[in-house]
Amino acid sequence: MQIQYKAPRNWLQTLLQTEIAQGMALTLRRMFNRPITRQYPEEKPVVAAGFRGRHALVRDAATGESRCVACMRCARVCPSHCIRIRWSRAADNSRVVDAYNIDALRCIFCGYCAEVCPVNAIVLTEVYAYAANGRAAFMFDKQALLDNWDDFAAQKGNMKGYVNPLCRPRNMPEGALAHAKRVAVDAEWSGAEQWVGKNHRAALAHAQGAEPTPGAPGLGQTNQGGAAQ
Repeated sequence: MQIQYKAPRNWLQTLLQTEIAQGMALTLRRMFNRPITRQYPEEKPVVAAGFRGRHALVRDAATGESRCVACMRCARVCPSHCIRIRWSRAADNSRVVDAYNIDALRCIFCGYCAEVCPVNAIVLTEVYAYAANGRAAFMFDKQALLDNWDDFAAQKGNMKGYVNPLCRPRNMPEGALAHAKRVAVDAEWSGAEQWVGKNHRAALAHAQGAEPTPGAPGLGQTNQGGAAQ
């Protein structure tokens, strides 16, 4: 992914609302094109890695149970408060998950729960087609979430080496990740080939051999303390 910044509008473009005219021109051009219809469900769309679909609890291959350690991070970070977890102490003083519930109808599919999970226990799978006649079917409990993972694994066929990019936040240095999240992802997702942050324009100008925009921070520019930004 390459982040592109759009040039700001000048006063004339703002006055004439040229973006509305550009949008209408695009609509008029598409009106005379042949329609492109996907024959669903015979023709299934290709789902990109990291698609935020149906929730699932990853089943540990060794124990057959969920990987969840009841750290409560997913419940705390969830902006829609759709996750409810109940846990207890085992004989060895470790946490045991007694109940894990997700209200999928309340969820906004932001993926924060998968990003903060230190053991990659919760994931949003690539399953997008799931429907029911009542709300109760979307109230996933622990067993339903494990079943969702089993269904997803059956669709994928072979889960060996499967990596969901949501388990590794974009552009996050590997050293800042939990051990379980140090998984191999492509350069597009890891951020190795994208510019992020306030130095983007200066770095782009530097790469193209142009002068940086006046007032914009540049590569190697020092602050008052003498440290490079």
